[in-house]
Amino acid sequence: MLNRYLIILDLSCFFINDECKNIFEKFVIKYKCYKGVFMSNLLIKNANELVTCSGKTAKYGKEMSDIHVIEDGAVVIEDGIIKDLGKTADILSKYDEKKYEVIDAKGKAVLPGFVDSHTHFVFGGYRADEFSWRLRGDSYMDIMNRGGGIVSSVTATREASEEELIERGLERLDSMLAFGVTSVEGKSGYGLDKETELKQLRVMKKLNEIHPIDISITFMGAHATPKEFAGRTDDYVDFIIDEVLPEVAKENLAEFFDVFCEQNVFSVEQSRKMYLKAKEYGLKLKIHADEIVQLGGAELAAELGLVSADHLLHASDQGIKAMAEKKVISTLLPTTAFCLKEPFARARMMIDSGSAVALGTDFNPGSNFTNSIPLMFALASIYMNMSPEEAVTAMTINGAAAVDRADKVGSIDIGKKGDIVILKYPSFRFLPYHTGVNIVEKTIKEGKVVRENK
Repeated sequence: MLNRYLIILDLSCFFINDECKNIFEKFVIKYKCYKGVFMSNLLIKNANELVTCSGKTAKYGKEMSDIHVIEDGAVVIEDGIIKDLGKTADILSKYDEKKYEVIDAKGKAVLPGFVDSHTHFVFGGYRADEFSWRLRGDSYMDIMNRGGGIVSSVTATREASEEELIERGLERLDSMLAFGVTSVEGKSGYGLDKETELKQLRVMKKLNEIHPIDISITFMGAHATPKEFAGRTDDYVDFIIDEVLPEVAKENLAEFFDVFCEQNVFSVEQSRKMYLKAKEYGLKLKIHADEIVQLGGAELAAELGLVSADHLLHASDQGIKAMAEKKVISTLLPTTAFCLKEPFARARMMIDSGSAVALGTDFNPGSNFTNSIPLMFALASIYMNMSPEEAVTAMTINGAAAVDRADKVGSIDIGKKGDIVILKYPSFRFLPYHTGVNIVEKTIKEGKVVRENK
């Protein structure tokens, strides 16, 4: 075991300098693991509820209520992969407890690790002043039009070193672990130039190597038009297509491509142009759609068969139904609507129309500086009329589908990664009931306890 550990530490030589190397070594030591190494054989038994959310694809419409609860459940994880699950008595009749690290989950609920399928967690600087402006009544678009919003985060992110972004990213990922997040999507979009966009993507790639949380990386250079291209948005679109996309593809820095398709940002036509080119480079497609006004982003998502369309506060009935028909995931971000004092997305209508709804925090430095899973769950249940079962599905298997990982994570199924959350209480129903409070006791990544909340 020691030799394997030293080999992993030797991998730190691939980092660009001693500071990055030190960060790497610190986090290998902290978590006793490194992406597939040092994973325990784990047996969790006596769970009051084993909530499996079983499935390998997104759940649509009424299927979202079926979360497959096993009472007095147990799960066996070997080499980081789920080997078996079922009633505790049945599992213990087949497996020798002495060969496993054992967690007795008596009186606890056990769920799949949460998947936060929409964040912007790598950035420099903060925008607390803008939050105060919104509290006094300034609109999101008013703030953007006077140079605030996304563009105001650009300078700080451009000035931040790669090491600084890694350090801040690790802190934020640790916070996510505390909330039970085991997989997360992260977007670029605070560079809006070639150098900084690539820097953000490289930082996320390195964070994915050294932190237990799995990171799905999204290139979102089309987040806003930078001041260098003021009044020349078409030219910026061409810049993204001709200058940045080829480098992202060449270095294999991202899996997804995203556009903020919004009034006074990028039009449907400009978005379509970028999506068609990104698809040629093999990137999967996501969209910020109909957040501020009804622009037709949902319809575009259906037209192009995107993996997900996100926000959707003002999506049309037609767009929602078209997305359901084309199996586009509706990723809803209730904490953003809450912080912006905007109407919540119509989750109930979407689910009743046969949509697959996922939930994400949209953690970012401006419109929504929170990564609170408990707050997100409470808002989804209380204000978006999602049942606790539907909200759990949206945070697990549907979140995994929104980052194209439903075959690997998002449920407690044989053959999937052993990503598990153990709650302090006996039922998943305590998630909305203990309103806004973090009730995660343990977060397990590939069979290893990587966070325990005392």
